Amino acid sequence: MTSFSRALGAEFAKLGTTRLWWVLAAVMFGYIALLAGGLSALFAGIESGAISPDAAGTGSQGLAGFGSLPPLIYSFASSVGYVFPVLLGALATTGEFRHQTLTPTFLANPRRAQVLGAKTIALFVVGAVFGVVALLASVGVGALVINAFDVDPLLADSATWALIGRTVLAMAIWSTIGVGLGVLVHSQVASIVIVLAFTQFVEPLLRFASLFTDVTRGIGNYLPGAASDALVGASFFTLAAPGGTPAALLEWWQGGLVLMAYMLAATVIGYAVSWKRDVT
Repeated sequence: MTSFSRALGAEFAKLGTTRLWWVLAAVMFGYIALLAGGLSALFAGIESGAISPDAAGTGSQGLAGFGSLPPLIYSFASSVGYVFPVLLGALATTGEFRHQTLTPTFLANPRRAQVLGAKTIALFVVGAVFGVVALLASVGVGALVINAFDVDPLLADSATWALIGRTVLAMAIWSTIGVGLGVLVHSQVASIVIVLAFTQFVEPLLRFASLFTDVTRGIGNYLPGAASDALVGASFFTLAAPGGTPAALLEWWQGGLVLMAYMLAATVIGYAVSWKRDVT
């Protein structure tokens, strides 16, 4: 067995012997299922005529002009759930500094770049698992509710399965972005504050503000959350666009490249300025 294989096995063992990953996964599932189920019932009810648009406060058009309902519901897995793999990656990395487990790790394998590579790959895989769990919530619950109102959930559509596959990829990349953030910011408290503040407040405000002019709209498309939505191919965030028209996104492959660029930048910079320093 090569040293990299041992390093990779050690990273999976670290994750598997803690409660962190499944606690975050359980909270994520409940959060996404609640949102997907509630909004599926609202908008599918409007689309089927079971709920009056005026009574729901959405006007006479409902989701008209914003595309098909199922992809918007299914995209909750990433557009809402991406914060959880980011937190997982950040906490899994900052925990190494907090508990000083990096010291025996580096003594066993002094090739620090190899250790970081193994951690990144391990979190990429676990992030993909988070993507599957998130999709079980958004697609599983959303499709059941949508179908209950006699609206086609589009599960036989190849575009839906392409969206599902890209969602798993997006969640995996988000987890590795968390690793890069954890390498840059050693403090667990600081990393949690940064993740929550940026994903829940700062970026949503920046994205909404960018929609008012063509110039800023183009810049806003390169924010990490917008790039992730582009990779997936759908997002409820597009409903927030002013003027009553959906916000345009990058092509899916462009969004993927932008998101990977964020991951590479955080990891490389973190390795250069932090990971190579003494940890004791």
